[in-house]
Amino acid sequence: MNTPTWAQLTNLAVAVLFILSLKALSSPKSARLGTLIGAVGALIATVLLFFTGIELDNLIIIVVMIVIGSAIGLVSARRVKMTQMPQLVALFNGVGGGAAGLVAVVEFLHADGSGSFLFWLFTVVTVIIGSVAFSGSIVTYLKLQEIMTTRPVVIPAGKWVTMLVAAGTVGVAVWAIATPEFWLILLLLALSLAFGVLFVLPVGSADVPIVISLLNACTGLAVAASGYVLNNVLLLIAGTLVGASGTVLTSMMAKAMGRPLTATLFGAFSGTTAGGTTEITDRPVRSGSPSDIAIMLGYAGKVILVPGYGLAVAQAQSTLRELADLLAARGIDVDYAIHPVAGRMPGHMNVLLAEASVPYEQLKEMDEINPEFSSTDVVLVVGANDVVNPAARTDKSAPIYGMPILDVDTAGQVVFLKRSMRPGFAGIENELLFDPKTTMLFGDAKESLTKVVSSLKAL
Repeated sequence: MNTPTWAQLTNLAVAVLFILSLKALSSPKSARLGTLIGAVGALIATVLLFFTGIELDNLIIIVVMIVIGSAIGLVSARRVKMTQMPQLVALFNGVGGGAAGLVAVVEFLHADGSGSFLFWLFTVVTVIIGSVAFSGSIVTYLKLQEIMTTRPVVIPAGKWVTMLVAAGTVGVAVWAIATPEFWLILLLLALSLAFGVLFVLPVGSADVPIVISLLNACTGLAVAASGYVLNNVLLLIAGTLVGASGTVLTSMMAKAMGRPLTATLFGAFSGTTAGGTTEITDRPVRSGSPSDIAIMLGYAGKVILVPGYGLAVAQAQSTLRELADLLAARGIDVDYAIHPVAGRMPGHMNVLLAEASVPYEQLKEMDEINPEFSSTDVVLVVGANDVVNPAARTDKSAPIYGMPILDVDTAGQVVFLKRSMRPGFAGIENELLFDPKTTMLFGDAKESLTKVVSSLKAL
């Protein structure tokens, strides 16, 4: 059927909204607006389907599922902790890929062998990419949630098993395109799901942020392919935008982590993905009291604050901002150093600090802030580890080797706020913790910062 002109114009307007949304999401100042613009666009696109004359089977079921899905999404988004945001992104991304794959399976069944070559091709592609994105994202979620180990999971002959499944997936895909049989598409679905699991299992903790972004790009590509299958222009546009932006982000993430993208893409075949241990060292370190830290900070000329995942866990961003305000009131130069992947995913720290109304001007990215560490009196590291670990420069055996880091070790004095000596997400020790110029303050970040703030006020 022909789409009415008004519907085509509406589709065009929605596409513009999606583009504007992506543009706004590129800056922390406009990210919230970008999210709202994208949500409005998605709402309009969904409602539009019911008024364009398209025959929808099982309309009641569709409406009920939309209501249930919307309710789950709303409750999840409102209740999720900032520390669990990477897991939520991984889970929602997986749902998107899985939905695209299932839609392709249904369309394959409805076609009843009468589709064109391109139809079968895009249907098969959607099933493969969508299923890989779904199962891979679920494994990523389990790793991030620490339901399963964050270390690489290596199964016996895993490389050969993965290669066999990959070859089988390609073979069945070609077979399904040449001879469209429903049992073949179901076999393809199973093989693709298995490949997604095998692809992510050997990924170590240091590569997880890259994988999140990569699977997000895969979901976008699956949605774009499903747009062709369903003859839906908006799905094609939206999927292309997500796929393209996800691909760019993945490349940027790999660069920020100092890891070749091929190491993540083909780690399941080569065993080159990163991992570590979770052993806690018993080596001696220098520790201080909140009053000691307050004196160091209060009489410094320049202080740089480095937030990490531990800050998010403790929900101490407001207390950290209060500390920064007190230091600034004493005439001390204060900045925040933001690593591209601090907090396990891009932008995590920016969002966290925005919740505490930290001025965006005080947030400095790694390339901007690194030259300033050597002239800084005190660096306060709150819950960060891997992003300040000098092993990234010196230890070729470390899973984070080659990853650009914050040059905290060049500062005059370093203070670490940590719960314990447990290694970071990458699972390796940080030699900076044992440096004579480093002082440890153990405990919950929020409680520790509160004590430091009180001591600083008493100076």
